[in-house]
Amino acid sequence: MQAQEQPVQGEWPRHDEAGRAYKVLIADLVGLKFGPDGRPDAREVRAHIEEKGGVFHEGPLEDAGALATGVIHFFYQPDLSTEAELLAETADGRYDALIAAATFIPRAARFDLGGVRIGAGTGNMGSASWGGGGGEGGIAPLMNTPGFNSRATAQMVLKAILKVSPDLPVDRLHALVAAGDFDTGRQLRDFPTEKLEGKRLAVIGYGNIGREVAKLGRAFGMTVTIYARERHRQWIESEGFGYASTPVEAASGAHFLSVHTGLGSIGADGRYANAGLIGADVLNAMAEGAVLVNYDRGEVVDASALDAALAGGKVRHAAIDADLFKNAATGELSGPMLPYLPLAARHPGKTELLPHAAADTDHPSRVAGAKQAVDQIVDVIRYRRVTNRKGTLPDGFVDAGAKSAAGVGKVTAQHVAEIAADPAVLAELRTLAGQSAAIWSALEAAGDATERLSLASAQARDLLMLSNRYVTLLQQAGLQGPAED
Repeated sequence: MQAQEQPVQGEWPRHDEAGRAYKVLIADLVGLKFGPDGRPDAREVRAHIEEKGGVFHEGPLEDAGALATGVIHFFYQPDLSTEAELLAETADGRYDALIAAATFIPRAARFDLGGVRIGAGTGNMGSASWGGGGGEGGIAPLMNTPGFNSRATAQMVLKAILKVSPDLPVDRLHALVAAGDFDTGRQLRDFPTEKLEGKRLAVIGYGNIGREVAKLGRAFGMTVTIYARERHRQWIESEGFGYASTPVEAASGAHFLSVHTGLGSIGADGRYANAGLIGADVLNAMAEGAVLVNYDRGEVVDASALDAALAGGKVRHAAIDADLFKNAATGELSGPMLPYLPLAARHPGKTELLPHAAADTDHPSRVAGAKQAVDQIVDVIRYRRVTNRKGTLPDGFVDAGAKSAAGVGKVTAQHVAEIAADPAVLAELRTLAGQSAAIWSALEAAGDATERLSLASAQARDLLMLSNRYVTLLQQAGLQGPAED
């Protein structure tokens, strides 16, 4: 049976033991700015852990000495990377829980109370403790911190698009102007360009990142179509985006395509559900000379199909962000970037390859996500509360729902209730809605076109001011987008 505990007098029942020292491994960087010692600075997250009553340790468990009981100890080891290193530190279950970001956690790594992946997706979290990267059927819960890197990733997607569209040769024009070798009236016509407005953007996936990319595309005046499961259709269309029931339908005539589905679950054959999702059929449906951006997972795009599309001109530019690992001893390369390396050589100038850096190099996002990961681990250990669960809920734990950055991801009932608890905001929203409704009712009741125009002339300014303020308040409160199921 799944735990169904309820808070007692505003508090959740404690499950941690006073005589036990809880141990959490942090296996990735939690700060990406350099500190006084020349190393990435973890002080912000350390301070947060200490505020929560925890203890922050630099290095492994064996270096810490005797541990205080009744306390959660966090062991910061961001340099662990190889499977051998990780298993030597984790296979015996010495750590109760894990926080990681990009490091691939092997199946035999053991964490009996749970794990959190900083960021969206959990494909790298392979421990059998929670049932692998899908979090299905394990004894411990798997969680993530969606939303904090969603905007960072989405902005990088637009940056990749803007580097090649519009195709104005900025560097060349700068050189000519700086040298005083240009006449605007006579020569500017030789440098025509196109704007993004009116172009078609296909977004594959309606998760946090996909939705943020869609919103940015719309801000540039692009027509945005989103492929997602049918149950998302009403929300996609309510936000003013086009809906597509298949990736091919979304890609049809698209000038740009951005992938945000994740790898999906892994099948009995060891293959991820979304591996090769963007294949020849999808690429061939795009407009001639289209741009592909895959800042999701390398395996989601069929690299051989992309090779053919680049050779034939169907795709003029491909921006790929995927993991690439190099064995320090042998120099051997591995990871999902491997199939793309030959494409860079065969199609010079048509590819841009990044080592899965689009979101992971953003310091504020990494710190915010790490702080939330700490909160989630503390909740799991102390209260058995699971926030942002991925996969199944193990026995003995209670689902605490979802939490994301304001305005990113699904809106929860709890969030709506919190907004409604603010008397000032609630009163203003109610007043704005009421005044707007009164004006629309008057326009609806107008007897003829002349009376309707007269009312519109008198009320249009007020109506638009009310509407603008209402929408702004909803945005500030994070009350836009899909609702949590």
